[in-house]
Amino acid sequence: MTEAARKRAFIAIGLLPALLLFVFFVIVPIFWSAYFGFFDWKGIGEMKFIGLANYAEALSDPLFYKAFKNNMIVVAASVFGQVPIALVLALVLTKSTMFQRFIRASVFMPMVLSSVVIGIIWGYIYHPQIGILNFLLDSVGLGSLKQQWLSDPRISMYALMVPLIWNFIGPYMVMFIAALQSISPEIHDAARIDGVSPMRKLFSIEMPMIWDTIKVAVVLCISGSLKAFDLIYVMTGGGPAHSTELLATYMYNNTFNVFRYGYGSAVSTAIVIISLVLVAGSQYLMKRKD
Repeated sequence: MTEAARKRAFIAIGLLPALLLFVFFVIVPIFWSAYFGFFDWKGIGEMKFIGLANYAEALSDPLFYKAFKNNMIVVAASVFGQVPIALVLALVLTKSTMFQRFIRASVFMPMVLSSVVIGIIWGYIYHPQIGILNFLLDSVGLGSLKQQWLSDPRISMYALMVPLIWNFIGPYMVMFIAALQSISPEIHDAARIDGVSPMRKLFSIEMPMIWDTIKVAVVLCISGSLKAFDLIYVMTGGGPAHSTELLATYMYNNTFNVFRYGYGSAVSTAIVIISLVLVAGSQYLMKRKD
């Protein structure tokens, strides 16, 4: 066996346990869920085969489309909120001074906290009587802008975007900082000698060289947004009047509140399909010609 073959075999053996765990705990449950979606099943007892009836019901349910619309708002807020903000912070915090390290840790801190804790914190911030947001609006003379932030169906979905974006900026910032620091200093020196402006260097040198990292961040944003659940469930539970219902909360309510495990499995399979379509579409749109 050649040296290269031995290295490949060693890598394969090292990856095998993680791959087996991934297949057993991720891939297999996805196919089991798709299988249960063909049955009328309450979680216990006999399963009745009904074919595509669960999928047809989901596609004809107005609440499913409302949850889908809200999820697209979350996806858009994540892709066009988290990624640009994280990229700007990464550009500003690329150097490793003590102050910049402190700011990095501060930005990353929400990711360390539980989403349930973040939901509780922001629930208090948005509270109409004791919340700090309405208090600050009163303090600066903008009391007319005070709102029932999580109780008004017209704005509740948009109010949730702030904690959702704030929670997940940190990991993307760290990814972009690592990508920017991997660019050879010689390239920066050559750009400086050639008199390249900072904006031109950003869009002509740095952005193209970290483009693959940006694509990965977009994939993570889309997949994470479509399975968003805990923060929304803690803050609003999908209300008021289903105004903050997402596909994940819609699936959860149908599965565990009304015990329609077959229908919930069909919805979860639909979430996987939608995620794959959006990820494939985003990667196609972001494809660059070498």
